[in-house]
Amino acid sequence: MDITFISDTHGIHERLKLKPGTVLIHAGDVTEYGTEDEVSDFLHWFSRQPFTYKIFIAGNHDLFLETCAPAKRKRMIPSDIIYLQNSGIEIVGLKIWGSPVTPYFLGMAFNARQGAEIEKAWNKIPADTDILITHGPPKGILDNGVGSEELLTRINKIRPAIHCFGHAHGQNGIETINGTAFINASIVNCLDPFKNDEYRMAGKPIIYEI
Repeated sequence: MDITFISDTHGIHERLKLKPGTVLIHAGDVTEYGTEDEVSDFLHWFSRQPFTYKIFIAGNHDLFLETCAPAKRKRMIPSDIIYLQNSGIEIVGLKIWGSPVTPYFLGMAFNARQGAEIEKAWNKIPADTDILITHGPPKGILDNGVGSEELLTRINKIRPAIHCFGHAHGQNGIETINGTAFINASIVNCLDPFKNDEYRMAGKPIIYEI
């Protein structure tokens, strides 16, 4: 089965041209400013993509998805899209878990302090997870120095077949370690992250066969 992974489109998703496939997974930061209008625009685009299954999680920029009422969020999301927020689903015999949590930074969306607080999120990941989707990376793996050590500890314990994430721009790629394919699917980057440069498409969608 083919799975296409993307992440960190930050509102410029319309620039992506995706090949049709079976599963499309977006690992968060669908918006730049976290507004309801941005989320609606993304959902309209995501729903049109030519895939049998479309799954996404939120990221630290996606403030509206953290603050809106669950009932409203459910009404907004089209029926052909699966949204995971510290929750899971099984499709085609694969158990998939998604979490938007990232280590605390400037009080952005779905932030948790490293240590006991963030461990609570990672301990919810079922031991029989086949595909793990988190917005943030594990420490030391395609992470640009922003990864979670506690997440890496959990992954080393449960050994999913695939761990997809984003958050660390400019690290798009795959590393396979101890049987787990670690996929940083971040798409955008900017020339100077310390200036308000316009995002550019730097990474490519990653298509993986499982």
